[in-house]
Amino acid sequence: MLEGDEAASRDDADERGSGLTGEEAIPEPRSLAEDLEALYEDGKTYAEAELAYQKTRARFVAQHGKAGLGYGLLAVFFLHMALIGLTVGAILTLIPVVGPLFATLIVVGVVLALVVILGLMARSRIGRIGKAFEGDDA
Repeated sequence: MLEGDEAASRDDADERGSGLTGEEAIPEPRSLAEDLEALYEDGKTYAEAELAYQKTRARFVAQHGKAGLGYGLLAVFFLHMALIGLTVGAILTLIPVVGPLFATLIVVGVVLALVVILGLMARSRIGRIGKAFEGDDA
């Protein structure tokens, strides 16, 4: 009867994975369908993350592009005003001798200083857009 007990105990050991227990057990192989399902889920997660990233980049470009365009338009507007002031000042300087000339130079100088400041601000904002795409191969 001892032989029967030994055979039964060997069968039990084979069923348990040759004596391996718990964490040491070999995991069951996954089917192709399970692997394809996992691949699909991973691809779906990647696509959702990439879409969210691209939406964030587009929002960033829109915000800074809009601000850069606004500053650029203000710079062009003030440049136009400076040219009008220069024209009016030049006409006024021809009438008397010195007074209107200094007034015209002051006005044109201040407006041109604003043009320079706003132009630099516009360039800075538009430059940030380029930095958002640094490192892209596309």
